[in-house]
Amino acid sequence: MGNFTKWIAGGLGWAFFGPIGGVIGFVLGSLIESPGTIKRTRLGSTTSGDFALSLLVLVAAMMKADGKVVRSELDYVKRFFVQSFGEGTASEAIMMLRDILQQDINVRDVSTQMRNRMDYSSRLQMLHFLFGISTADGKAHSSELNMINIISGYLGINSKDLESIRNMFIPNTYSAYKILEISPDATDEEVKKAYRKMALKYHPDKVAYLGEEIKKTADEKFKKLNEAYEQIKKERGIN
Repeated sequence: MGNFTKWIAGGLGWAFFGPIGGVIGFVLGSLIESPGTIKRTRLGSTTSGDFALSLLVLVAAMMKADGKVVRSELDYVKRFFVQSFGEGTASEAIMMLRDILQQDINVRDVSTQMRNRMDYSSRLQMLHFLFGISTADGKAHSSELNMINIISGYLGINSKDLESIRNMFIPNTYSAYKILEISPDATDEEVKKAYRKMALKYHPDKVAYLGEEIKKTADEKFKKLNEAYEQIKKERGIN
């Protein structure tokens, strides 16, 4: 049994109920090898299983955004999962994703459930995953990006945080500043202040409770923040 199944079997919390549970419930029996080992967590806490199931549901919604799902997209998603979580976890996740793709997904309802049950740091990490998967083939697909914008709104992500994470994956002239959520005319002191604020917001420890695999991707987000800060410092000659 790989990590993905262990996340689920290790404790199903709020994701087992509500709209998300309605989407994934019918596939859980075939994926979990030892149903007797499942223990429900209290409804108010988020487990790594809750996060993983929620991620798959939103990935499915994003992939269905243009009205079709092609094999190449599944391959891209699997490569992303392999890179982030390892081969065994990725294989299990893709098996489940194929079943979820057959479902009708009410994006507003499942996203609202996540907004009500996940803390803000976890929702930011969810958005980071979605952008990573959408651009995994080196292209920015408009239909998927539009769906991410919609999901972001339902998740309660503020527009500056959405723009910050978007610019980590789809850079433009002022991406470094947008990642720090400031304008190019900010003073040096404002740059330093913005970095300290974002470093607290994006610190990997914020999602450490979700497990090492998810924290690892949070490390990547934190690295992109540091790269943006170093770029601005170099351009300005800030010590």
